[in-house]
Amino acid sequence: MAANDDLLEILREVLSRRGTVSGRRMFGGLGVYFDGTFFAIIDDGVIYFRTSEETRANFLAEQSCAFSYMTTRGPVQLTSYWRLPERLLDDSDELQVWAVSTVAAARDAHVRKAQKGKG
Repeated sequence: MAANDDLLEILREVLSRRGTVSGRRMFGGLGVYFDGTFFAIIDDGVIYFRTSEETRANFLAEQSCAFSYMTTRGPVQLTSYWRLPERLLDDSDELQVWAVSTVAAARDAHVRKAQKGKG
């Protein structure tokens, strides 16, 4: 769990001037929130960012993969959360760009879901 907490601290530092990052324990990992918006999962020392159709291309270009976990019925993939390229952990400026676009993708998804529920 220490690796997950270390990664949460990196995200806090990168986004500290823009808002508040917090983590909540979930399923053995962490759900990560920016000013209340769920935007990332940290599991087994790996960060997975929320994607959109637009941002997913960046993850594909980095040969990333979607978040997956095992159930009694077999593996399940969450195709809206993709593994953050490890190289970004050494480049806080680029990590911030990716994180900001991820938060925007998460907020957009939340708005679309709310609108869909109304109509």
